[in-house]
Amino acid sequence: MPVNNTIQVFDATQVRTAWDADQEKWFFSIIDVIAALTGSPRPRKYWNALKTKLKEEGSELSHNMGQLKMPAEDGKMRVTDVADTEQLFRLIQSIPSPKAEPFKQWLAQVGRERLDEMQDPELTIDRALEQYLRLGYSKNWINQRLKSIEVRKELTDEWKRRGLKEGVQFATLTDIITKAWSGNSTKEYKVLKGLKKENLRDNMTNTELILNMLAEASTKDISQATDPETFEDSKEVARQGGNVAKVARLELEARTGKKVVSRLNARKALK
Repeated sequence: MPVNNTIQVFDATQVRTAWDADQEKWFFSIIDVIAALTGSPRPRKYWNALKTKLKEEGSELSHNMGQLKMPAEDGKMRVTDVADTEQLFRLIQSIPSPKAEPFKQWLAQVGRERLDEMQDPELTIDRALEQYLRLGYSKNWINQRLKSIEVRKELTDEWKRRGLKEGVQFATLTDIITKAWSGNSTKEYKVLKGLKKENLRDNMTNTELILNMLAEASTKDISQATDPETFEDSKEVARQGGNVAKVARLELEARTGKKVVSRLNARKALK
């Protein structure tokens, strides 16, 4: 099924979600929901125990839940248990938590907002702005981040037109671009910043975001100009696009005497 992975935020806790365009419904990472509701440092263990309990009680709920690939702590797409909104409402009844009712209200709100955004796409940008503000980012950084989302969308649309596949191929090309301009693979970049499942772009400084945008915009423009026919051709285009931003990075570093790629976390450093 065609899905769009994204991060939603409940009470300052990140919850991985995926929108299924065919079924027009949200799917939520169960272990993230458990972490949000219980504060447990080991939500996966909590979920395994809860599944066993549900089976012993004769509940079919755990059998009916599915699995999807979502970004894991190591940055890779890994299979995890997911539930749709209706299933989560039933699951929450089995999780003693003072946050249960607020979470149910949050689930309903997420569903309503998605339907609203399908009618008026500009609402997506407005709500992203509100979400970043709630997480403590500066307005200046948010403006750069929202622009980077637009640039990224233009690039992925170009890849889709070339017949490239979301998932492994998109991740491979992104990794090539990142390595070319920053000198780090996506995984190395996240390790440098001390990240796990957090989004790398959400933890870039303004300058890092700008150079990443330049790399992705250049990749899109070169792809449109050269018309790559194969995945291997697109990989070369990704290297070329990343190198455009690499030249800019090296020039800036030579003039300032400072490294662009840093350990700085945008939310903590740029408030």
